Amino acid sequence: MADIRVLSTIGMRPVLEEIAPAFERAHSCTLDRSYDSSVAHMKRIAAGAAGDVAVFTAAAIDALIAQGRMLARTDLAHSGVGLAVASGAPRPDISTPEKFKHALLAAKSVAHSRTGASGLYFVNLVEQLGIAQAIHAKAVVHDGLTGEIAARGQAELAVQQVSELMQAAGVDIVGPLPAELQRITVFSAGLFRNAPPLAAAFVACLAEPRHGALIRAKGMEPA
Repeated sequence: MADIRVLSTIGMRPVLEEIAPAFERAHSCTLDRSYDSSVAHMKRIAAGAAGDVAVFTAAAIDALIAQGRMLARTDLAHSGVGLAVASGAPRPDISTPEKFKHALLAAKSVAHSRTGASGLYFVNLVEQLGIAQAIHAKAVVHDGLTGEIAARGQAELAVQQVSELMQAAGVDIVGPLPAELQRITVFSAGLFRNAPPLAAAFVACLAEPRHGALIRAKGMEPA
């Protein structure tokens, strides 16, 4: 049985976990899936890690293409940043930039990722809003699912890609960031050089339009 090594961002995990089993059965193969932030994966690749397929942010795929490590980019999904609270907790109004800013300042603690696209954006966003010092003083920084921190009561608010917040049990999604503050991340697939033909077939499978409903169900929009 062939093994295809798939490196993927956490945001696309629920989509891959739905698609992979049927692909494995149809092609008598094993998809060896590894999930982390695109930044963390890129650091491992720079240190010598290898794979066959990458499902990262579009920027990370472009960087690998520029390095000569990867072939063409295939866009899969558009993902926005959102906010979550523990299940049953009051949901702040974040419908406008001012209300979102007020919600952050009023919260006792805010969880965000260290290396994920949403976490890196959030750090820049609070700087732009002029509240960086106040937020950093009560931030809970965690790589992984920040919603799990909110679910455990270790943070009042959790900021992450909506698709990642949805993966955490015990949280309620407050909603996406206001449109004026939103940052859309494109998740894309890429094929490493010298990857076997079956890896290319998996990338093609991921890009099939029939997966559009699944992508939407997981908190994103098809590319």
